[in-house]
Amino acid sequence: MKKINLHASDETFTVQKIFCIGKNYAEHAKEMQSDIPEFPVVFLKPTTALITNGEQICIPTISKQPHHEVELVVAIGKEGKNISESEAENYIFGYAVGLDMTLRDVQSEAKKKGLPWTIAKGFDTSAPVSSIVPKSFFSIPNPIEFFCTINGIEKQRGKSNEMIFSPTKLISFISKFFTLEVGDLIFTGTPSGVSEVHHGDIIEATLVGFTSIRHQVVFL
Repeated sequence: MKKINLHASDETFTVQKIFCIGKNYAEHAKEMQSDIPEFPVVFLKPTTALITNGEQICIPTISKQPHHEVELVVAIGKEGKNISESEAENYIFGYAVGLDMTLRDVQSEAKKKGLPWTIAKGFDTSAPVSSIVPKSFFSIPNPIEFFCTINGIEKQRGKSNEMIFSPTKLISFISKFFTLEVGDLIFTGTPSGVSEVHHGDIIEATLVGFTSIRHQVVFL
């Protein structure tokens, strides 16, 4: 089982399932030439995709066009099924910042052929995640801000109140189809500004005011 450190604590958070949301920021949907979705677009990554601060992001030889996607990550702290949106906040344990690394060329080719794109999103090291910051550290409902840089240059910045589907809406929707368990993570989608990364690049992702991660990109 993969474990993540808790912010300002010696304790750890054991990860169960990794849910991801596509096209949850209007500007990102536009830059990907996609329509704004009517319902959340949900996909999964295996836990073997998860890495923590300092580990290398390893790009498989099948891809020549990997992209970064920085995201706010919600950590689930209570088991539930068919959760109402009004109760969803009670299921949030905390938040982190993460990267949904994507083999864009592999994903695009799969989409053209109507095939699944699990490899493009779920390959080993495709889900870097920071330490989990317990919900009590945040002044909800104030927006949570996050950003990422490549080699020190800011590429993406987003806030939780800019999402098409809020974290509570996502929890409610996902729980209609999947039982949420303690230890599940939800990558809530990326803002605009995704771009290609290259061998040797340093990616840093920050949850403003709390925690950050730093990774080197390595082409295999």
